[in-house]
Amino acid sequence: MIHRLSLWFLVLSLSTACAHPQAASSGSTGAAPSAAAVPRLISTDDLASWQKDRTLTLIDVRTDVFTYLKGHLPGAEYLNPETLRASEGGIPTQLLSGRMYGELFGRLGIAMDRAVVIYSAGETRNIDATFLAWLLAAFGHQQVYVLNGGYFKWELEQRSIRQEYPVIKAVDFPTSGFHPERASLDDVRHVLQQHDGILVDARPPEQYSGQAGAQIRRGHIPGAISHYWQDDLTQEGFGHVWKAAPELRSSYAAQGITPDKSIIVYCNSTTEASHVHFTLRYLLGYPRVRIYTGSWTEWAARLDLPIEAGQRGSGAAGR
Repeated sequence: MIHRLSLWFLVLSLSTACAHPQAASSGSTGAAPSAAAVPRLISTDDLASWQKDRTLTLIDVRTDVFTYLKGHLPGAEYLNPETLRASEGGIPTQLLSGRMYGELFGRLGIAMDRAVVIYSAGETRNIDATFLAWLLAAFGHQQVYVLNGGYFKWELEQRSIRQEYPVIKAVDFPTSGFHPERASLDDVRHVLQQHDGILVDARPPEQYSGQAGAQIRRGHIPGAISHYWQDDLTQEGFGHVWKAAPELRSSYAAQGITPDKSIIVYCNSTTEASHVHFTLRYLLGYPRVRIYTGSWTEWAARLDLPIEAGQRGSGAAGR
């Protein structure tokens, strides 16, 4: 049985999505997932129960394979999250094609008619789990779950850990119908020019302000609102989990990030943005949320594009 909190999130998300149908946006390359295709959270309690009485696919996306080799959740198979991205046109960490994802997911035994539960290390790397969930949702997979609290919470609760590697049978996964909710550089420039949407920067505040960063230039896209992805988490027991929906909704609304607006989220390379997208799109049911996949890495490399530094409040992008 799905945990009461997770079920409540799901009901809220579906009802909000029905109230605010996905609207077309200039240059949009992503279609809204159907209600059934919306990824959800699953608690450690519920996953432990599921492992006893149902067949599921469990994916470990921690960045270091040696942490997997030392121990992982029973039945989990390993996927390095960097396998999911590669350079394109000189820009690092861009998406692969639907065909390439389809072949990879089929090799992992991910079936469209079976639940997929994804976990990362925990609060510091939730972004890897939400990124994979975003990709699977782009294929219309109807049963995608992210483990709330990740491996860290599971382990500290002294739940079962294994070293054995599961024997996985490859399956046929669709290589077409890949429609991620993403935005291009041109989409971002359109928002800057027309002021018909908002940009949300999911990076740490010191990167947003320009005090830190590894890219060619430091700072943020003009007018972007800083909302650090880890601010959506809270301590619960032994680990960090998502805050309750009312608290999340209030936090975003206080910054002017509301469901009536068209929203483009970015970070350095998509993964941090996927966490904010997961919160807004799947937990809160915001209807128009896309990820700028080029993100700050692409924007900073284009010396012809404007940047800002320092902190700011909220407002329409480009103003």
